[in-house]
Amino acid sequence: MEVDIIFKIAAVGIIVAVLNTVLVRSGREDHAMLTTLAGVIAVLMMLLPHIRDLFSEVKKLFNL
Repeated sequence: MEVDIIFKIAAVGIIVAVLNTVLVRSGREDHAMLTTLAGVIAVLMMLLPHIRDLFSEVKKLFNL
C-alpha cells in the first residue's frame, strides 16, 4: 500500500473533523452527521480498489 493513500485518508479525516466541529457549534447537528457520513463513504470509495486487490491476492494465495 502506498503512503499516498494514508495521507489522503488523513486529509479527509481532518477536513471532516473541522466541518463537523463548525456545524455542531452553529447548531446544525443534522448537517454535521451527514458530513461525517459523507466523509466515511468517501474514504470507503478510496479504499475499495485496495480491498479488491487484497481479496484477489488472498484468492491467489489459497488457490481458490
